Amino acid sequence: MNQIFYDAIMENPVIAAVKDEDGVLNCMQKDINVVFVLFGELTTISDIVDRLKSAGKIVIVHLDLIGGLAVREESVRFIKQYTKADGIISTKPDMIKYAKELGLYTIFRIFVIDSKAFNAISHHAISSADLIEILPGIMPRIIQKFSQKTHVPIIAGGLISEKEDVINALDAGAIAISSTNQQVWNM
Repeated sequence: MNQIFYDAIMENPVIAAVKDEDGVLNCMQKDINVVFVLFGELTTISDIVDRLKSAGKIVIVHLDLIGGLAVREESVRFIKQYTKADGIISTKPDMIKYAKELGLYTIFRIFVIDSKAFNAISHHAISSADLIEILPGIMPRIIQKFSQKTHVPIIAGGLISEKEDVINALDAGAIAISSTNQQVWNM
């Protein structure tokens, strides 16, 4: 992982995940280093990224959630060539691997919904990811077990709404948390 990216996360382990324009506007005013963009369309994503970059943020686009972009290599190239995004998030290992080849920061998002999903994690091609985001992020024991299972740093995301959730995730081994809850951004 790029040292600048890692340092930005370590300096402020709360990552703003924005799902609408209100989130973009509010996180631009916060002392947050890294922003996950969880919305947008082919026609709007460049503008969203530009505004966040102009506010000094490291911007990571969730490739799977951008309207008009199929989860294919062409979409990764589009993000690289036509936006100023620093990286992508995806649930697809092939997209993570390709984005890494293009020099983008990569976050592999995993939904741990049961023991089958947890046990299947080791079978994913996660070694190319800079970070792994585990959802929901309110499972300290799972975060701890998973952090012992991999050398890839972990972000806890999803359903984090209290200061206790943030502390528990970080204590369990996550290096950061991501949240769309704007109250969490102030913690």
